Amino acid sequence: MKTPEPVQVIKERRDMALNALVGGINFVQFLGIRFDRRGDELTAVLPYDQKLIGNPMLPALHGGATAGFLEVAAVVQLAWQELWGQIEGGPFDPERFAAEGRPRLPKTIDFSVDYLRAGLPRDAYARARVNRSGRRYASVHVEAWQDNVNRPFAQATGHFLMPQPKQDDDPSGG
Repeated sequence: MKTPEPVQVIKERRDMALNALVGGINFVQFLGIRFDRRGDELTAVLPYDQKLIGNPMLPALHGGATAGFLEVAAVVQLAWQELWGQIEGGPFDPERFAAEGRPRLPKTIDFSVDYLRAGLPRDAYARARVNRSGRRYASVHVEAWQDNVNRPFAQATGHFLMPQPKQDDDPSGG
């Protein structure tokens, strides 16, 4: 029987994979989005920044920043879900992953945002739930909140084209 890995080794591998996944996304860096990981669950965090304010009279978060935040949360959740199987027991090689960089991300087909109330000038959080994920297509629902998870200020539904495996990643050799 194989000896289980130490918990710290598992956490480091998961954190390295998540950092590599989001580290190369310029829009994530621009908005300052970070991800809080608990096991396989991700919570996207959009720290408050004055540049995110769209209406200074209220003040309220810009709708485009909110939509971008929701879409990033959805795309990263989809990519993380695909990567999770490799991290936890599949063909995941940390050295190869670090050398090759970020995996290919799902492409947005359509994305519909519902603005439920004004986003206040404070940190925002979002979680995405994958409704369906197949080999070619995925559907995701995302909710964003600020002070109370039960009072979202925006939600979205998106459909995504899933990246196809590279030829050398295809286990069938085709």
